[in-house]
Amino acid sequence: MASVLVTGSSGRIGRAAVAELVCRGHWVRGFDRAPLPPASSATAPNEFIEGSLLDRAALDRATRGVECLIHLAATPDDADFVQELLPNNLLGVYHLFESARDAGVGRFILASSGQVNWWQRQAGQIPIRASDPPSPRSWYAATKLFLEGIGRGFHEAHQIDVITVRLGWCPRGPEQEAEIAAESWAQDVYLSPGDTGRFFACAVEAPKPVGHLVVFAASRPRSTPPFDLESARRHLGYEPRDTWPEGLV
Repeated sequence: MASVLVTGSSGRIGRAAVAELVCRGHWVRGFDRAPLPPASSATAPNEFIEGSLLDRAALDRATRGVECLIHLAATPDDADFVQELLPNNLLGVYHLFESARDAGVGRFILASSGQVNWWQRQAGQIPIRASDPPSPRSWYAATKLFLEGIGRGFHEAHQIDVITVRLGWCPRGPEQEAEIAAESWAQDVYLSPGDTGRFFACAVEAPKPVGHLVVFAASRPRSTPPFDLESARRHLGYEPRDTWPEGLV
């Protein structure tokens, strides 16, 4: 069993990842600037550190002694670039990566977004493959390309396993669930909480070394597959189980 640090552990995707990992017997440390939400002992992290990605001392405590990093903490959509995206999605990545490298973390699992190929999907050029040129929706997606790029750089420079996942849409609450229900394309890019947890568990458990991978993760589409999931299947053993609206909790 692995020791895993999950940044952004209090968010919707973070809670799903933590719950699945804990249920599989992994030791999980959560890290988030928001307090730990109420949860049963079976799905809460074994340890939790409240802190910011801009606090290097807190990050050093969080990365110490873990084998694997799942990085989810970020401003999760388009927002003011200078006030939110720049510190949280760029500067925070710098502090976290340097802390994790110094701590000897051997595998980084990085949450990117299907929005980095937004305009390709809009044009109907699907399924999208990781090798296709990026076409970011806006500044949020551009920050995810920064994350992807430095992830590749850390693998090459430091021989760290790096798995970058371009996630489908895991709704954060009723408002986003309503948005998905209203659009057929959104139902095809849906990523259920259960499939989210299973994906991250597969990424943690994949035999070493994996080198550098960029993969997509989504649930089963209702009509047309927008993403090529074959690489996630082949390298990580990820197979989605749910189709919209299955898995909503």
